[in-house]
Amino acid sequence: MACIALLKKASLVGAFFVLGFQASLAWAFCPASKGLPEVKVQRVVDGDTLRLSDGRSVRLIGLNTPELGRQGRSAEPFAEAARLRLQALVDQGAGRVLLQIGEQGKDHYGRTLAHTFGRDGRNLEAQLLSEGLGYLVAVAPNLALVQCQQMAERQAREARAGLWRRPVIKTPKQLKSGGFALIQGRVERAERNRAGVWLEMADGMVLHVAARTLHYFDASALQALEGRQVEARGWVIDRARRGGLREGQSRWMLPLTAPAMLQAAP
Repeated sequence: MACIALLKKASLVGAFFVLGFQASLAWAFCPASKGLPEVKVQRVVDGDTLRLSDGRSVRLIGLNTPELGRQGRSAEPFAEAARLRLQALVDQGAGRVLLQIGEQGKDHYGRTLAHTFGRDGRNLEAQLLSEGLGYLVAVAPNLALVQCQQMAERQAREARAGLWRRPVIKTPKQLKSGGFALIQGRVERAERNRAGVWLEMADGMVLHVAARTLHYFDASALQALEGRQVEARGWVIDRARRGGLREGQSRWMLPLTAPAMLQAAP
């Protein structure tokens, strides 16, 4: 699949070894800016979250790793591997990393949103993506490194590394619950209204670009997807479970938070 040009401006070393050439490509395109602050890591919470010694919780921008087991639920495949790999990368810098705070600096949980680099300047998100230990996610306006992170994930996907060893893409019909997912299907209808652009798919799925984020996309290109096969990713909402499903609406809604969350077949 080729990524749609929708932007207007256009240790586990043995188990998850990726050729140094591939990893260096990912690092080369995610360089650290000069003068980034160095911080001390108190704890690696999971594969995409750090707790700093100053009390801040940092969510790594551009990376979504499988969920660890919590509240009686089993861990998702590669969740512990991602956590251990991030721990190893932090340990390489004696527990210190460099932070590049996002344009949006906090999420709705109050966590700091930041790109994280080793003391050698290598981007940690790109490293995990290139080893297949997480998925690329892009949430506007924090899109500074999205292109190099796409390249890192592409390397892992083509090599079938890590979580890409098994099928991860679902059709809407296969959905059982909400949460993060990669979805593939055909856009049957594209509509635009005051709420944004809606891409209706079969089997009760709709993709939504909200009006407030539409300026990051090419709206005409979105509407031209009608009749095309697409791959979308993000956090699926089960409208039926939330009690917000109206007659005639699709049960599953996937908000598209940036152009990189959508691909179309050539």
